[in-house]
Amino acid sequence: MRAVTWQGKRNVSVETVPDPKIIEPTDAIIKVTSTNICGSDLHLYEVLGPFMNAGDILGHEPMGIVEEVGSDTGDLRVGDRVVIPFQISCGACGFCNDGLMTQCSTTRVTEQGMGAALFGYSQLYGSVPGGQAEYLRVPQAQFTHIKVPLENPDSRYVYLSDVLPTAWQAVEYAEIPSGGTVTVLGLGPIGDMAARIASHKGARVIGVDRVPERIRRAQGRGIETVNLDEVDDVGEAIRDLTGGLGTDSVIDAVGMEAHGSPLNKAMQTVVGLLPDPIARKAMSEAGVDRLGALYSAIDIVKRGGTISLSGVYGGMADPLPMLTMFDKQIRLHMGQANVKRWADDILPLLTDVDPLGVDTFATHELPLDQAPEAYDKFQRKADGMVKVILKP
Repeated sequence: MRAVTWQGKRNVSVETVPDPKIIEPTDAIIKVTSTNICGSDLHLYEVLGPFMNAGDILGHEPMGIVEEVGSDTGDLRVGDRVVIPFQISCGACGFCNDGLMTQCSTTRVTEQGMGAALFGYSQLYGSVPGGQAEYLRVPQAQFTHIKVPLENPDSRYVYLSDVLPTAWQAVEYAEIPSGGTVTVLGLGPIGDMAARIASHKGARVIGVDRVPERIRRAQGRGIETVNLDEVDDVGEAIRDLTGGLGTDSVIDAVGMEAHGSPLNKAMQTVVGLLPDPIARKAMSEAGVDRLGALYSAIDIVKRGGTISLSGVYGGMADPLPMLTMFDKQIRLHMGQANVKRWADDILPLLTDVDPLGVDTFATHELPLDQAPEAYDKFQRKADGMVKVILKP
C-alpha cells in the first residue's frame, strides 16, 4: 500500500510499504477513504523528530470502511463505515470507564511514562503506524471506532477523529459561564472549531491570530478577532474589549510552537540538531516549549477564570509565572482529547443543517501522493491552507 512516511526533519514522503495485517483478536483493518493532516503532525515534522524513526507512517485522523476484523472486535462488522479516534483505548479499564480514554490502562505507553497509545505519533506514544495510508490496522478495534452512517460525504464525519472532540473538550474544559466570554488563541483547525463550538453554545468569542486567511474564516462565522500584528499588547487589546477585565476563559490552541518566543525557538532549533538520544533526553527533561501563547493566556484571562490547554506542549521544565497564576486564582485544565467521551454529544450536530460548518471546513482536499507538498505549505501557512483532507 501507499503511505505517508516520516524521513527526517521537514521531510516526509509517500512510499510503498507492506499492507497491515490482523495480529491480535481485537484488531481490525480498515480501507482508508479520507485522512487529515493535523496541526500536531507539524510537531513531528518540526520539533519532535528525535522521537521518530525513518519510515514511520504518519497520521491520526482517518476514516474508512472495515475490510477485516479479528475474532474479538465486538459488534464491528466488515462493511461498517467508521471514524477512528486518534487514541487507542480498550473501553473497559477504569480510566476508560471514567471517560479518560487518553489514560487507558491497556494501551498506556508505560516505557515512556505516557498515556494511551496514539496512531502515527512517535516513540512517545507507542510508534503505532498511522492513518495517512491506504489501509490501517486498528488495535483495540472493539472500542477504537465510531460508527457513522453510510450516506453523506466523509467531510461530514472525518473530524470526529480529532478536530471535533479536541475542540469540544477545549470548550468544556474552559468552563465558560452561561453567556460568558472566551478568548481563543490560535485559529488553526482546533482553535477555529473551538471558536465555532463556543459560539454555538452561546458564548461571546474573541479569536486571536496573525494569519489573514484564518482571521477571515473566523470573521465569516461571526467571531470577533484580534490580529496579533495590529496590536502592541494582546492582553490590553482583549481587556479593552471586555471592560478592562479580560475574558472569563481562554483556550490556548497554539501549544509548543507559539510565535514570539525567540529564545525558546532557538532552544528548539539547537535540540533538533543534537543526536537523537541526546535530543530525546533534553526534550524529556528540559523546558523547550515556546510559551508565548500560554503566557498570553495567563495575562488575558479574568481573575478567577479558567485556561483550557488544547495546544500540545512537550517540555518537562517549562517556567510558569506561578505568582501571577496564584494571585489571579486561575484554574488550568488540560490534556489530550478523550475522543469517545464526546462523540455522542457531537454526532447530533452533524446534520444537513451543519451548524459547525464541517462540510466546508477543509480548505484543501488532495490526493495522498501530494502529502509532502501539503506538509510544507501547512507548516509555512501558505496558500491559505488551514485544514487538509488527503484521499488515498
